[in-house]
Amino acid sequence: MAKTQEIVVVGCGRLGALLASHLSNQGHNVVIVDAREVAFDQLSAEFSGFTVVGDATEMAVLEQSRINRADCLLAVTDEDNINLMVAQVARTMFEVSTVIARVYDPTREAIYKEFGIDTISPTQLSADALLNILHQSSLVTS
Repeated sequence: MAKTQEIVVVGCGRLGALLASHLSNQGHNVVIVDAREVAFDQLSAEFSGFTVVGDATEMAVLEQSRINRADCLLAVTDEDNINLMVAQVARTMFEVSTVIARVYDPTREAIYKEFGIDTISPTQLSADALLNILHQSSLVTS
């Protein structure tokens, strides 16, 4: 197994819960943050990490998540502005080496890139996949 990583996941929706559960099951030290305590019900029964209830845009909540020890931060809330803010703080103030943020609006990805934040855009990925299927069925040409 690769070196155990200290990972902070911000947002415990379907994606955050899935990521946190998977990474925890791989043996990583995972802390997941969400403003709603009930969100943690989505974590797998095998999740062995820590949960922090609070607003991740607040410095005290990030500090409680042990972000100062994090090797990686995944900002996967359903709010682009929150993801950008948390990712930017992780990168600049806490010097987290790997910072990845989900961004729904593909036109905003350039902003994240300026801050050295890697992104994943479900909107862009879905559009690319759908266009690829249409292309393969010859309904759409390149």
